[in-house]
Amino acid sequence: MEAPGPPRLSRGRHETEEQRADRRWNELLQEVRVTQTGVQILFGFLLTVVFTSRFATLEQTDKTIYVVTVLLGAATTGALIGPVTLHRLVTGRRIKPQTVILASRLTVAGVFLLLATVTSALLLILRVAMHNSAVPWIVGGLVGWFVLCWFALPLWARHRYAADGSDAAGPTDADGPEGS
Repeated sequence: MEAPGPPRLSRGRHETEEQRADRRWNELLQEVRVTQTGVQILFGFLLTVVFTSRFATLEQTDKTIYVVTVLLGAATTGALIGPVTLHRLVTGRRIKPQTVILASRLTVAGVFLLLATVTSALLLILRVAMHNSAVPWIVGGLVGWFVLCWFALPLWARHRYAADGSDAAGPTDADGPEGS
């Protein structure tokens, strides 16, 4: 038998599955809006490069990096617009919790694609601007920084605060990339 002690504080939110799905959907939309803006600006600039006079003078390697960068930008755009079209096409089907999970996964895929797009764009820009052997090191350092900010820190925080029992969100809010 357990000894009586201080009353345990309730962890997490007291919300229905539908309320939780609504909250998570609104949070996800805010996150996607921030990311989409950056992707749209980057992709817009990428699309104009091919029409500049300087493009014709690029080495074949740089032209290849450019094409890869544009394709990655297009894939990133698709992944980050995907949650909106997914929601629109399934609205009214009473599957919002599942929609939020799928949209969250698309968003995470979009962030990975964004990392690849930014990496490729940095490689191209710095190769053209600097023409030296430091470029891969600089790009590698920046990729490391992005990985730290975008993935390592959030995963560390998730692990750290779930491990010591102070996870205020509760176990169901930290159960995967679609949690929170």
